[in-house]
Amino acid sequence: YDPRSGQASGLRSRLLSPQRLTHYRDNWYLDAWCHEKNALRTFALERIKSLKLHQPNQYKKISQAQLNRHYTRTFGIFGGEATHTAMLKFTPHRAQWVAEETWHPNQKGSWLKDGSYQLEIPYGSDLELIGDILKYGDQVEVIGPPELRKKIKQQIANLGEVYK
Repeated sequence: YDPRSGQASGLRSRLLSPQRLTHYRDNWYLDAWCHEKNALRTFALERIKSLKLHQPNQYKKISQAQLNRHYTRTFGIFGGEATHTAMLKFTPHRAQWVAEETWHPNQKGSWLKDGSYQLEIPYGSDLELIGDILKYGDQVEVIGPPELRKKIKQQIANLGEVYK
């Protein structure tokens, strides 16, 4: 919202070819082909302000197999290719629960000699992953990749500034 103009900021029109609705973490999303980006995108339903039907000849149909390939290769709601693998080490106390969780269908987990649990998760965007890691506080350590570890470290430093 822009208080100067009284208008919502960031709103714009897009031509979409809706493919399917997805319920994820208590929210509804529209998976659609975005004609502007010429790619699949995910839109939060609560952010869609109005709809207008377009001509059927403009509609692009994506097969279920293609949709599944795009949306299941990486962690979280973000689709696309998994370009990284997060390596997380959970303390022995937290490990007993995390070892039973499914973060991603292609995750790999292993018990370490000290009773901790190492979890490997494929991801593309780290946005959602960072939030999930931070909720475990000092019960998890990011082993890799270095850029993810650096981002977590920066988030922790920022948090420390809030609670000075």
